[in-house]
Amino acid sequence: MRLIGPLSTVGLLLGTLFFAFSLTPSLVPRPFAFQGVLSGLSLTAGYAIGAGLSTLWHYLQLPELRGRLERIVRWLAVAGCALVAVIFMWRAAGWQDAVRAQMELEPAGGLPPVGAALVALLVFAAALLLARLFRGTFRFLSLRLQRYIPPRVSHLAGIVVAVGLFWAVIDGVLFTMALRAADSSYQQVDALIEADQERPSEPERAGSPDSVVAWRDLGRQGRSFVSSGPTATELKAFLGEPAPTPIRIYIGLNAAETPEERAQLAMDELHRTDAFDRSVLVLATPTGTGWIDPAAADPVEYLHRGDIATVTAQYSYLPSPLALMVEGSYGAEMARALFEAVYGHWQTLPEDERPALYLHGLSLGALNSDRAFDVFDIIQDPFDGALWSGPPFRSETWRTVTQRRDAGSPAWLPEFREGEVVRFMNQETGLDAANGDWGTFRLAFLQYASDPITFFSPSILYREPDWMAEPRGPDVTSELRWYPVVTMLQLAADMAAGGAPPGYGHTYAAEDYIDAWVALTEPDDWSRDDLKRLRQAFRR
Repeated sequence: MRLIGPLSTVGLLLGTLFFAFSLTPSLVPRPFAFQGVLSGLSLTAGYAIGAGLSTLWHYLQLPELRGRLERIVRWLAVAGCALVAVIFMWRAAGWQDAVRAQMELEPAGGLPPVGAALVALLVFAAALLLARLFRGTFRFLSLRLQRYIPPRVSHLAGIVVAVGLFWAVIDGVLFTMALRAADSSYQQVDALIEADQERPSEPERAGSPDSVVAWRDLGRQGRSFVSSGPTATELKAFLGEPAPTPIRIYIGLNAAETPEERAQLAMDELHRTDAFDRSVLVLATPTGTGWIDPAAADPVEYLHRGDIATVTAQYSYLPSPLALMVEGSYGAEMARALFEAVYGHWQTLPEDERPALYLHGLSLGALNSDRAFDVFDIIQDPFDGALWSGPPFRSETWRTVTQRRDAGSPAWLPEFREGEVVRFMNQETGLDAANGDWGTFRLAFLQYASDPITFFSPSILYREPDWMAEPRGPDVTSELRWYPVVTMLQLAADMAAGGAPPGYGHTYAAEDYIDAWVALTEPDDWSRDDLKRLRQAFRR
């Protein structure tokens, strides 16, 4: 089986261009080592496309250059692509530092562009070796099958069998083993009780001595959530007046077997703490690991002076990307079960006595929170609203509203039907900027134009997205360009890399949450000076 052999000239040329394009800036800054992996994948994609087009051209017997002219054109193309690659490598560090400067970060040090190129070559070599191993397997199978079936049929059968073998090895063995290892590791981390983490004594918190949920069953993120946040003492010190302890209810994944049982535990805790007697009730959906962003949870408890309850239930302990792949339906099932339990009781209460009910979710939590209810089930008696931050591109409501936005509004900050139901905000434009009157049922999206989780889309593979049109978002560099295939890989890398400071990318700042909660929930007795003081306390 021949694993080493001549390379496609057209493939190398297109691959070199893709490598160069991958060095251009995207939405968030990337470390050069991480850049190397991205560039290697871009080089591989360009080579595969170029080699495939060259093979197709030859197969169709289309005219080809011959002799001296072919050599001249080839060397000119090689020189041109090499020059482009060198220029882009020379500018790569400056591009990344420009993105970092836009996000108020220091210039990056560490691995230079040459190091990233070496990593890219290693990735390309590994991919090429795998591709040639596949080709060798296909040819081996095809030749053996030709003894019994016609050549063309044997070629097709050889491809099908080779794909089946490789898929079985990659998905059934390597991928499964990696997921099991990750699942075991994250499960152990989730069960770990940190030495400095004290069990709350307040009866208003799940996991306390009065709680029906055991402290150990909350999970790592649940224990962190209920043992943090402002206390009655801290609220009094800031507000200058007595305030109750905010209620925090968290049901860990191990507290019960099914989503319905965990939802019932949540209801038991809500009744135990008299949460339905508070002025505001927030039904929060966590991220894949079960994390609730304190930048969102803490400020709203200050804004409502402790007279608030927050309830949530864990559905996974894996990071959001893994949870989405492995447990894609679990989050929606848990969110739906908890919503049906809470909303079902809430709507039976007298309207003038029940708390204002809001939904909240960040990232995968926003996606599953959106899936928790059917608008036709709540239209007769709607809850008060929802705040969804960093919604993934797969979020149905977000995608529909963005596509049907009012003419003239940008894709990165849409306006939909003059903001009468749905409104968008970022770090510079608040929810009050809409033209129309906001009704009693309110949906709010907090999103940054530099958030790759929100603005990634498979269609970027072949089409420039609307959010790249001018004018761009305030946190998106003017140096960003769209390149087929490469830009999609860049945004995928941005999602994995993260690393943006609060107020950029997928890291949402507490000050922006404060503005969002104020506009959405309209808390009483907050002057501009008081809000300014609160923002300063949560300064990013």
